[in-house]
Amino acid sequence: MPALRDCLTDPKPINDADIRHYRLGRVRAILTALDLPAVLIADPVNLRYATGTRNMQVWTMHNFCRYALVPASGPVTLFELPTGYHLSEGLDTVDAIRPAFALDFMSVGPRVEEMARRWAEDLAAVFKETVGGDDKRLAVDRAELKGIAALESVGLTPMDGRAVMEQARAVKSVEEVRAFKRSLGTVEDAIAEMRAQLRPGMREQEALGLLIGGSIARGGEYPETRLMTSGPRTNPWFQETNDRVMAEGDMLSFDTDIIGPGGFYDDISRSWTVGETKPSDDQRRLYDLARRQLDHNMALLRPGLGFLEYSDMAFQLPEPYIANRYADVAHGCGLGVEYPFIWYREDAEWGAYDGVFEENMIVCIEAYVGAKDGHEGVKLEQPVWVTSDGPILLSDYPLEDDYA
Repeated sequence: MPALRDCLTDPKPINDADIRHYRLGRVRAILTALDLPAVLIADPVNLRYATGTRNMQVWTMHNFCRYALVPASGPVTLFELPTGYHLSEGLDTVDAIRPAFALDFMSVGPRVEEMARRWAEDLAAVFKETVGGDDKRLAVDRAELKGIAALESVGLTPMDGRAVMEQARAVKSVEEVRAFKRSLGTVEDAIAEMRAQLRPGMREQEALGLLIGGSIARGGEYPETRLMTSGPRTNPWFQETNDRVMAEGDMLSFDTDIIGPGGFYDDISRSWTVGETKPSDDQRRLYDLARRQLDHNMALLRPGLGFLEYSDMAFQLPEPYIANRYADVAHGCGLGVEYPFIWYREDAEWGAYDGVFEENMIVCIEAYVGAKDGHEGVKLEQPVWVTSDGPILLSDYPLEDDYA
């Protein structure tokens, strides 16, 4: 364990090329394991993972205009906006760049069927050239409805590509874990900066602005949620930040959910009271329970442990807090919330599935405690590196030890 922990604090620069090649290798390894010849990647987060490229990541989440064909073996072709070629030229994980076809109605209007046909014909030609063979199955992680029909019309057989990419992203290289921790450090610095300026009379959205601004100033990219609330707005959870004025003694709870440097999902949650007032007995009880839930579930993590077994062994919230439980016990983390997603045993009917934790997964352990119809709630979350030597906490931002 000392050697693993030491690598996290090694000051040497992150080897981005190693990360890119590892990730592309993961995609190809999963394709091979699933006996699939290639995957078409259009989700911009998956595209960044597999190729190391990015171009207007948030905008392209809702505008289908760039994608890549990644064979299990063979050259990688990136289809890019013609104005964006320069962003990926010379990148060692991209063998060729071609113009991309837009398929969304905003871009091509009533010509969508025509453009979908041209898109599919172009893809089929590249597939024949770079993949070859008689197997025409093509894993697809995201596509427009017209696009799927067009792929079938040119003889390709679309298959589920989300499973390919989620399984690929789940297991990190050690260099990737190093980069994740370094990215996480930027949001932790932003939290410390925000907390130093926090005061009674400040609005929630002012505090959130300090956090997001602090992240971006340190190389962060964008927030995925607005989960910073205070006082009675901390219970139930998932209320979004608004202009509520925070008062002395209010509980402030937040989930960072920020895409930081390198595209990593900087994901921790913290709670504390606003101002100089010490926490009340009720606030201490909430915090102590959330802390115990967090510590218990973190200690369970080990390679080979089944997801459903983990859920069964997880901390059991007392009855008053079950109704307002969090959405999950734990989830994978990397370039976003990733596979696996561990459900509460009470929510098994909504999609709980089995599998096993693997070495070098990063798993975020979640804790939320707020009684149904209670006044406040406490949210805590920690990212943990799953290793053969035991779980290694990746966050350096302290919890409130004097609240327990």
